[in-house]
Amino acid sequence: MFYSKNLKKIKNVNHCFFSRKGGFSKGLYKSLNCGRGSNDNRKNINKNFTFVSNKMGVTKDKLILMHQTHSNKVVEIKKNNYKKRIIADAMITKMKGVSLGVVTADCAPIILYDVKNQIIGCIHAGWKGAYLDIIKKTIYKIKKISSKNLIYASVGPCIAQKSYEVDLDFFKKFIKVAKKNRKYFLDKKNNKKLFNLRKFVTDNLIKYKVRVDQVNKDTFSQKSNFFSYRRSRKLDEKDYGRCISTVCMP
Repeated sequence: MFYSKNLKKIKNVNHCFFSRKGGFSKGLYKSLNCGRGSNDNRKNINKNFTFVSNKMGVTKDKLILMHQTHSNKVVEIKKNNYKKRIIADAMITKMKGVSLGVVTADCAPIILYDVKNQIIGCIHAGWKGAYLDIIKKTIYKIKKISSKNLIYASVGPCIAQKSYEVDLDFFKKFIKVAKKNRKYFLDKKNNKKLFNLRKFVTDNLIKYKVRVDQVNKDTFSQKSNFFSYRRSRKLDEKDYGRCISTVCMP
């Protein structure tokens, strides 16, 4: 379990970037797999959700997850929709006693808290969502509730630049949007590049006056701590688990 230094200091918000440890799953999914989209045993996934809910101090039905599609869709969670299937890649809420969760396996989980308005949020920021402005849309959704904000964010464990090899088409896509995006890439042999997802999402948060800190862990290289989609593919494994990151106002 990993925590933001900034959010840890704020009394009325609980959060956690969970590692893959402490759960009930076996084999490829050992042990705290929270990926409903994985082929893991349903009973074990449900036990893992119960474990996470208990740690967050909420009942399992108050642990709200999204059906994530690498989109830029943001949903505000309210009493009338929290029990429904949420198709989105970011959520915000003013509700107390619910825990918002995001699952990742290399993408960046971002946890947010607006101190002035008591709004919590979480973002699933893979390259695609970040490229499609999921961060900007989330911040705007918070500002729509109230324009006077003091927003803290923590970027959780995600794939590090040294582990994130991409091709030239990927690189050109980012350069087409803005030439200055070159700074997020390092050259590698054979026309390959290395992409800095963490810096890309962090700079996007800073652009909107968000106070950011990091849980700077590499999901790809730290196999004992994290699930990784890319590592699983490299090892030719049939499937992969997902880690969960959550935030709530008790």
